[in-house]
Amino acid sequence: MGVELGNIFESAINNSLFSNKSVLQVRYTPDSIPHRDEEIKNIASILASALRGERPSNLFVYGKTGTGKTLSVQYVCNELKKKSEELEVDVRFEYLNCKLRKVADTEYRILAALIRQMGGDIPTTGLPTDQVWSRFIELIDKKKQLIVFIFDEIDQAVKKMGDNFLYTITRINQELNNAQISIIGISNNVVFLDEIDPRVRSSLGEEEFIFDIYNANQLRDILKERCDAAFKKQVVSEGVISKCAAYAAREHGDARRALDLLRIAGELSERDSKKKIKEDYIDLANDKMEKDKILDIVKGESKQYHVVLYAIMNLMKKHREEDLGKIYTGDVYNGYLDICTETKTTNLTQRRISDLIAGIDLQGLINAKVISNGRHGRTKEIKLSIPANLLDKVEVILKDSLYI
Repeated sequence: MGVELGNIFESAINNSLFSNKSVLQVRYTPDSIPHRDEEIKNIASILASALRGERPSNLFVYGKTGTGKTLSVQYVCNELKKKSEELEVDVRFEYLNCKLRKVADTEYRILAALIRQMGGDIPTTGLPTDQVWSRFIELIDKKKQLIVFIFDEIDQAVKKMGDNFLYTITRINQELNNAQISIIGISNNVVFLDEIDPRVRSSLGEEEFIFDIYNANQLRDILKERCDAAFKKQVVSEGVISKCAAYAAREHGDARRALDLLRIAGELSERDSKKKIKEDYIDLANDKMEKDKILDIVKGESKQYHVVLYAIMNLMKKHREEDLGKIYTGDVYNGYLDICTETKTTNLTQRRISDLIAGIDLQGLINAKVISNGRHGRTKEIKLSIPANLLDKVEVILKDSLYI
């Protein structure tokens, strides 16, 4: 006999705690951005010269996740766009999230994505990269205009393809006759500029500043403002808001995390037919997000990282099935080379792979314990730390990335 779903559907329709859930989601742009007035003024003062038809300085904004960087940049750009239309100044903004897989992992793909956004046409693959650059420049220079390219999470693109793309695009103005371009880079990595080629840094970072993390009181203000719009009356208590803010403040002042916690707590409460969100549902939401965070970490990493993690997972599975005992750094490197051959991936040196293993260890996805082999030196004994219920999902992400 089939499962009776009518009651579940009726409950979902009639017992919603939300009045507008989208207010708590990443894509929502609020009318105001609390505790970011100074940062917004700084961005506006840098970009304002565009209203005179002048090219503003390249701008680099960085700070930890959930500190309002993207919201603030988009808010200023939206307001500047409205003003430019009033003044009949041709200014346009092109936004690209560099964390999107299969968009910003090669020069070809990132250029193709921008060309399509600007109304051009280009095949997904097949052209030499220099021809793609030519089409890109031709499209920009077809009329007198200023284009501001906003590269969100720009450090992710550089991690995947190096910084040559940034160097080239910062030099494009020298080839333009009609148009001008400026760049806004947004990064979660506060030391990102220190890690790129000095030539690129001098071209890209003409203006730069950091967004500080929110404290618990600021997060509480943000949550209170969103709650009033997102939930029905008397669904969320001050205690729930304070607990949510405290969790997020502990996680580096991440407003996005605070909003996600509140949304997921609301969804979990709704499924249990509760009329209000209780404080213990913030704990349940936090547990769920911790699991989801592992998947997000894996999705956002480079192809080389994916090969290494996939090699570790394969080895762990094989050693369990065949009772082969522990695995060490050398085993991982040999497994890595096999997968590189299978996927036609350029292999890195053992030293570089050792660095990647150390990074995965820091993220908590593996445990790499240093073992002394006496006069034979030291190695690392490696164990997976990914929860068993997430292994299949992680494997799907890795296989999809590596086309296995």
